[in-house]
Amino acid sequence: MSSPTSTTTSVVLESVDSSLWIRLNRPERRNAFDAEMCAVMVDALHEATEYRSVVITGSGGSFCAGGSLGQLSQPTVKELRGLYRSSLELFDAIRTCPRPVVAAVNGAAAGGGNELVVACDLAVAARSATFGQTGPRVGSSPVSGATNVMGVQIGEKRAKELSLLCRRYPAERAYEMGLVNEVVDDELLEESVRSLCREFEALSPRYLEITKVSSNIWWNSARDSFSNGLGMLVQAIGSADMIEGAQAFLEKRKPQFPPAE
Repeated sequence: MSSPTSTTTSVVLESVDSSLWIRLNRPERRNAFDAEMCAVMVDALHEATEYRSVVITGSGGSFCAGGSLGQLSQPTVKELRGLYRSSLELFDAIRTCPRPVVAAVNGAAAGGGNELVVACDLAVAARSATFGQTGPRVGSSPVSGATNVMGVQIGEKRAKELSLLCRRYPAERAYEMGLVNEVVDDELLEESVRSLCREFEALSPRYLEITKVSSNIWWNSARDSFSNGLGMLVQAIGSADMIEGAQAFLEKRKPQFPPAE
């Protein structure tokens, strides 16, 4: 049975069997997250010990479009520094959560949404889901997972292909690359994830946590890269490339970036 445990404007928390489901709830912007949404999710992940697993998914046919780009077209250092910091805190909370975290990818996982999949322990995708990075296309860079840890997951050349070319990939291709564990028909996604989560009920929470923490070796090794990359992004706030990329995205047109210096 499913029952809401907490609801905000932008995030819905539900108890489903023995799992905590975290549902991003800003479908009008494809569930792009802001600092407030990240804070709600971080708190929920820190308090998830009463559950046997955690699921992150989206509402309205989208998984997550990453960080909200509305701020990038008229950027302030304070706001964007907060968004960058909140994104990293969210990904760290997923990795340090004592329970397995599963991404139920029900639509587009773009930009930071794709990095959200990278951060999760397991991922199940609906057949209609798509995956890809957006950084250089929108005047940013995917420094919190895609330029480092994703290379461990799917191979360096494939990770650079995603990060540099900003292509979109169907779910079956994401499965072939190793970005997700399973692809199922759209209408079977939530039941398939619930079935996966029920498998955790037969396992020791104590030793699942030990196994998960031990598996974080590559994430922990890349942690300095995250911080350095975010520091460089902060220094680029307000650049012509950032503003043009964000405005083009919001206006749904091809960006016209200035010539390389």
